[in-house]
Amino acid sequence: MHNELIFISGFIVFILAMLAIDLGLFADDKKPVSIRRATIMSVVWICFALCFYGLILKYGNLLHHIDSFSSLQQINAANFHHLTLDPNNLPASLQLYRKNLALEFISGYVVEYALSVDNIFVMVLIFTAFAVDQKHYHKVLFWGIIGAIVMRFAFIFLGSTLISHFHWILYLFGAFLMYTGIMMYVNRNDKAEIDPEKHAIVRFASKYFAIHPKFHGDKFFVRIDHKKLVTPLFLVLLIIEGTDLLFAVDSIPAVFSITKDPYIVFFSNIFAILGLRSMFFLLVNVIEKFHYLKTGLAVLLAFIGAKMLAANYVDGIGLTTGNSLLVILMILLVSIVASLLFPKKVAVAK
Repeated sequence: MHNELIFISGFIVFILAMLAIDLGLFADDKKPVSIRRATIMSVVWICFALCFYGLILKYGNLLHHIDSFSSLQQINAANFHHLTLDPNNLPASLQLYRKNLALEFISGYVVEYALSVDNIFVMVLIFTAFAVDQKHYHKVLFWGIIGAIVMRFAFIFLGSTLISHFHWILYLFGAFLMYTGIMMYVNRNDKAEIDPEKHAIVRFASKYFAIHPKFHGDKFFVRIDHKKLVTPLFLVLLIIEGTDLLFAVDSIPAVFSITKDPYIVFFSNIFAILGLRSMFFLLVNVIEKFHYLKTGLAVLLAFIGAKMLAANYVDGIGLTTGNSLLVILMILLVSIVASLLFPKKVAVAK
């Protein structure tokens, strides 16, 4: 437990430090975030995730204070790993465990990062519907990510507790992911629209807050005639948080299909979320070009759901963590390449 506390505490300190650097790099309120800045931070976040992969590969056993074969067996069973361990060779068994743990982390990171792209589609719609000035995007996304981290932490460890007590929940997750993937494919061509006045969160906020009808720069609140009012920018933040809550219902079970270790689920989720803001600014103007990506994400969710439902058989057919990662990367690569090779036809007005 002592090692786990040190590991988690160090990770949280790292997150806070990087968020401070991230905010400093993007904190120019006079102009929108440039592609150059977004590219730099996207590369930085991906590099940090890869470095963390290397850290787990070398020291992953310290996360759960594994220092004997019995403790390794206990953690292996508790997190539903199916590793063939050698009781006569602890170093080799630990190496196998660390390698598998690192693969689970990077696989979960890739899945979460990919599913975040669908989140970007919706965020673009939200900002457009509310006519938010592009130079204020970064502040909304920054505080949105802070809220997302807190919510993901609660969701992940609640989910882990439920799984440890009720293993059948994994099959429920699998069925839900398959259903979500099928529905995403069926509705892939539907034109999504957001009506600011009729949105459920706007109606809810209108009942409990005094709302000012106009933006006041990047302020979430404004005081007029000694009365504190909520600005439309704060409503946008609430909707972004609500949207992430809905996406977490899909993405967190998806990562639990790869690993049952709550720390690895948490780490992979947080690294993907931290890179979401920079990825948003990188893709915001070109996201529509990847029109087959939604189809790819639908196939990805269906694959992950099927894998969860067939959890007792996947190892027997060779669908190990490493092979699953290859399938996931192939699905994403095919959808991206197909989008570029077969661009979406634009209807010409007659």
